[in-house]
Parts: sequence; structure tokens; C-alpha cells
Amino acid sequence: MKNAWKIPAATAVSRWIRQSQGNLLWIGGAGASAALILISCSTGGRTIMAPTSIPGATFVGTEECAQCHEDVVRDFKTADHAKLMAKGPNAVDMGCESCHGAGSKHVEAGGGAGTIINPDESPETCFQCHLDTKAQFMLPFSHPVLNGKMSCSECHDPHKGSAIKGGGTQLHGRNETCADCHQAQTQHFVFAHDAVKEGCTTCHSPHGSVNQKMLTERNATLCLKCHTDQFTPTAGTMGPSGGHNGRFPSGTCWSAGCHEAVHGSNTNIELRF
Repeated sequence: MKNAWKIPAATAVSRWIRQSQGNLLWIGGAGASAALILISCSTGGRTIMAPTSIPGATFVGTEECAQCHEDVVRDFKTADHAKLMAKGPNAVDMGCESCHGAGSKHVEAGGGAGTIINPDESPETCFQCHLDTKAQFMLPFSHPVLNGKMSCSECHDPHKGSAIKGGGTQLHGRNETCADCHQAQTQHFVFAHDAVKEGCTTCHSPHGSVNQKMLTERNATLCLKCHTDQFTPTAGTMGPSGGHNGRFPSGTCWSAGCHEAVHGSNTNIELRF
């Protein structure tokens, strides 16, 4: 009779799994709801990301900003960010102040850095919308934006034209943005790597990567995205070093001691120093 009241082991385990899944879903949902409450606010019946705030300040509108910053407001019409700007009544508390904070105190003071938000000093303003980019900066290898050594505006222009400097129809290429800091890698070489001509982001992830040097791929996998012909059954008889197939196990195409001048060379067509 005692065994008649026992729940089979398989049934007990199944019931426990269902209960655990339900608890996890409930906890996850509650956590997500709490997060949304913390990062959003309700304005005029709509939910938006909470704008940067200036204690005690109120919104004055973009027209007021144009009184002193006429050129910035004028050129903003051409900016990528302008395409996202709310129109009509929905734009009462948006525009310039959605990134720089409510401007009443700035206007009352006749200007002044301490009365307005300067996104150059902190990337958190940009991260209000670009949450995925913030996550990329947290990867093991990234540009030093989170520690304050760089700002988003060094590579991006939020006020006019393409948000990516050198993008769109601008006369200079996107590589020029990288060249501001990485002059040695973007100089003119006698024998240039074609990948550099196509753009630095062909091989590098500009915000962050799990790979060293912010590379998009690990080891020779990166090179083989373009040089697929170098790893074939006949590649073993190519080249003065005895072929490519035998070299791949030694490491990447550059650290194996072959094509170490990965950006370009002034002395060797095979990208060697």
C-alpha cells in the first residue's frame, strides 16, 4: 500500500522541470519589466528612453538653441540623426535637448559648460540609444571609450552629414577617420594590401572584439575570407617557402613569419618587411 502513493521518479523530475521553467520565466519577465521602468519614462501617453537630465532645468526647444548655435541647427537637417527626430507635437521635448539635456539653465546663464550636457565627456548619452555598441565596448579588445580616453565624436559626427566620418558622399574615405590615430597603418605603401583600400573595417571591428587587435576573425580564418585560393590541394607546391598548407599550423599568415607587413610594404610585393 505504501508504494501505491509514491510518485514515479520520472514524473517527479518532469514536474520539477516544469515548475522551475515557470519560475525562471516569471523572474525573467519581472526583471525585464523592472529594467524597462528604470530606463524609460512616460511622456504624453508614449514611452520613450529617458533623455539626459539637467537637475532643475526645463526644455526650451531647438529654436532657442538656434539663437546661439545657428550653424549647428542649420546643418543638422543633413545629419543621419535628423532622420530619427520626432516631428510636430511629439518633438516638444526632443531635438537638441534629447542628447544635451534640458536647456533652460544654459539659456539663463548665457551659455557655460556646466549648464548643459557635453556628450564628448561621457559616452553614456550615446548609449541611451546605442545599447549594442556599449556591449561591444565591453568586449576584451576595444577602443578606450569607456575609460574616457576617447569619445564617440572622434569617429562620428552627430550634427551633420553621415554619422560615420568619411561615409556617405564625402570626398575623403572612411579610412581617413582611422588615419587620425593610426597613421603608420594607413600611410601610402608601395605595395598596399588591397583589404586596406576597401576599408579598415574589412578586418577590424571598430567598437570591440573578442579577438586581439580588434580583428573580426581569429588566425588565418580572417585571411581566408578573401584568399580562398591559398588553401587548396595544389597550394602545397606553391611559393619559395614550400607552400601554404604546411604553414597554416604555424599560426596566422602574419605571425607565422611570412606576410608580417599586413597593411602594406614598401619593399616586398608579398607584404614582407
